Amino acid sequence: MSTTMNLLAFDLGASNGRAIVGKYDGDKITLKEVHKFTNGAELLHGSSYWDILKLFSEIKLGLRKAVQCTNNCISSLAIDTWGVDYGLLDQAGNLLANPYHYRDKRTDGLLEEIFTKVSRDEIYGQTGIQFMQLNTLVQLYADQKYRPWVLENAEALLFIPDLLNYFLTGQQYNEYTISSTSQLFDPVNSQWAQELFASLDLPMDIMKTLIFPGETIGGLTSVFRQEMGLSQDIPVIATGSHDTASAVAAAPLTDEHSIYISSGTWSLLGMELDAPLINEQSLQENFTNETGVGKKIRFLKNISGLWLIQECKRSWDRAGLNLSYDQISQAAVLAKPFKCAIDPDDSRFLNPADMPSAIIEYCRETNQPEPHDFGEMARCIYESLAMSYESTLGKLETMIGRPINTIHMVGGGIQAELLCQFTADTTKRPVVTGPIEATAIGNMLVQLMAKGEINDLAQGRELVRRSIALKEYLPNG
Repeated sequence: MSTTMNLLAFDLGASNGRAIVGKYDGDKITLKEVHKFTNGAELLHGSSYWDILKLFSEIKLGLRKAVQCTNNCISSLAIDTWGVDYGLLDQAGNLLANPYHYRDKRTDGLLEEIFTKVSRDEIYGQTGIQFMQLNTLVQLYADQKYRPWVLENAEALLFIPDLLNYFLTGQQYNEYTISSTSQLFDPVNSQWAQELFASLDLPMDIMKTLIFPGETIGGLTSVFRQEMGLSQDIPVIATGSHDTASAVAAAPLTDEHSIYISSGTWSLLGMELDAPLINEQSLQENFTNETGVGKKIRFLKNISGLWLIQECKRSWDRAGLNLSYDQISQAAVLAKPFKCAIDPDDSRFLNPADMPSAIIEYCRETNQPEPHDFGEMARCIYESLAMSYESTLGKLETMIGRPINTIHMVGGGIQAELLCQFTADTTKRPVVTGPIEATAIGNMLVQLMAKGEINDLAQGRELVRRSIALKEYLPNG
């Protein structure tokens, strides 16, 4: 190619969002963050929501900044976000209500109610997705139970990236990778799980046509272009719209003996497979089969991640400590090893009023010494996450029937170097970290595939290796 491409990735996570421009010169890709903003639950009368219009206003601001820094030369854009959450549109295309946050408590206890109508075996057999009360399946069931009038007026269910893409283009699609997080999708046949919708009397007609990573959703609407003062149209590409799908696409996996941990608010540990692995053992271990770029299967386990540290920091900030993450990590280094441990996935840590208090209460109930300061608590969290990774890795090896030799950690969580080293020490395997901006880079790799600049994931991962410095952590002892 003779000219540089400027690729715009909007990467929206549960705690913040960024607009990042990737400059591709035909050999390497370099990143520039042009806009960053906070994100999180908005509480109203005890319920948790996403402020979707605020998020869209941040996208508009990010686009303005990207246009300015590239001299009005953006080749394409794509959006990725977290999974499972959605907005509902009426017949005229109007948003019926603010999307709920996946940690909202309206789904408490509903999995057990669902199991009285459809068994765990049947649901898992149709979807291959691990059971979590935050899944779209449970949220949609909650809509049917608690606000049926909304579903009665709904004509379209759009997952969060689908909804933001609709705001940009006017086109209504459900992207393939984000759809697979819902526990309403059949990954074997790449279609909606029709029997499950029927068994729970959920409206399947609100689900839209699937669009796959690398396809073009459309151009910006004329109204949007006029509002933004854009002289050029910008193609909006369907990337791996689930942020983990994009992150895994950028993980420089080398062979079938390597796995990934996408580390951020959540830790997602797994590997790429060519086909879903849905059997009694994967059900028992609660592993999930989500779809990925290149129609790969992301066979993985969701593990609570740095949400635990983030929520502790929020509590410590309220108490006036105003700690940086570096200060927290340094204190954890000095703290006594293995004083106590928690199960990161215990339900009490899903959305507690005060995370440090929840951890202390867990230690009391399990007859362990309590962490007495923020260093001890942070070390407890990091060590507990590493032990959870080790346990999950062992189960994964058993299910796939081959050894795992290397762990690739990607995402913002790799900046917690103590966690990376604890993971190497606990699993007794080398941990290769990078890229930090895996999700944004994976987002851009799919844009390059859409433009015919790279052919597949293998070429994309070679591009990552040329562009990003990786770091290796070796086990101690």
